[in-house]
Amino acid sequence: MRNTKVWLRLLGLVRTVLEAVVFDEDTDAVVVSVRPRKGARQRCGRCGRRAAWYDRGEGRRRWRSLDLGELRCFLEADAPRVSCPEHGPTVIQVPWARHGAGHTLAFDDQVAWLATHTSKTAVVELMRIAWRSVGAIITRVVADARAASDPFEALVRIGIDEVSYRRGFKFLTVVVDHDSGRLVWAAPGKERRTLEAFFDLLGEQRCGHIRFVSADGAEYIASVVAERCLNATVCADPFHVVSWATKALDEVRRQLWNDIRRQGGDKAAATTLQRCRYALWKNPENLTARQRGKLASVARTNARLYRAYLLKEQLRLVFHLEGGEAKRLLGHWLGWAARCRIPAFVQLGSKIRRHLAAIHATLDHGLSNLDSSRDRGMRVPVSAK
Repeated sequence: MRNTKVWLRLLGLVRTVLEAVVFDEDTDAVVVSVRPRKGARQRCGRCGRRAAWYDRGEGRRRWRSLDLGELRCFLEADAPRVSCPEHGPTVIQVPWARHGAGHTLAFDDQVAWLATHTSKTAVVELMRIAWRSVGAIITRVVADARAASDPFEALVRIGIDEVSYRRGFKFLTVVVDHDSGRLVWAAPGKERRTLEAFFDLLGEQRCGHIRFVSADGAEYIASVVAERCLNATVCADPFHVVSWATKALDEVRRQLWNDIRRQGGDKAAATTLQRCRYALWKNPENLTARQRGKLASVARTNARLYRAYLLKEQLRLVFHLEGGEAKRLLGHWLGWAARCRIPAFVQLGSKIRRHLAAIHATLDHGLSNLDSSRDRGMRVPVSAK
């Protein structure tokens, strides 16, 4: 009796009778024979309601459980069918696995957790399953979670972003809840109809409850939000705004590099410009000693590029401040950008003026898509197709 309780606790089994534990030499695995307790028998695997006996189905079957050390573990039991008034002949419900699954609840939940916290390779190697199986497991776990609770309930502050996969050739539109940091919704594509599908699911009433939406500067996002969320304020995501400045800075660097090459100038200077890009891109506090040296060299030898770098850094500083102080610094930055005589930053200044209302809203309310995903360790698992 004591050994039986140990095995049930070890395998995380409830409402289950343990019949035997054997080692299968052919599969090099532990096989645990089980059956549902009397009160859990003869229930439809889909709806869980009691139903009349139909037949023995396909006989005994196995479910993959969590490994026992280096050994794989399987649960084995009969899988008869019942005649459900709603679903017809259906395999009975078992307390250790979801309907139609080949893995136990504990196994499914472990894989789903790993998929949101580790890499694809780590999940596959640690759990010893195929990536396609991971996708099926995530689908089951998410379906159960959504059936148990409304993922769209109490949404007030959301973030909308695009993430790439398949080496940047495909995109997902994702929606996160700023208040809980959880991923609310994701779907393939990055276009207007993709986002409209989310608001269709949300419904008119719940759209009316949304007060703040953070997003990049994509016009289609602002347009859809304006049409669907009449009470919402759009906030420009700081990460994307600063990335505009980083792109402008790199445009200046590449233009200077190309000018030197076309004019047959100093090859050493051209090489320096080519190799200093990471020193220019990175935040000053993250620079290595070598990169700080490259940045100092740029400050000494290329005033135009260093001025572009300072413009990028001051824009980044704006989002480290709040409210009126941040707005005043942004106003000074816009004046500097207009007078800097660097075309890339003059154009960036014009772009920021077009999005000024959304940026001011960000400075007032402090929303950032990067913070919501990074601070909560959010990952978006993508199943192979």
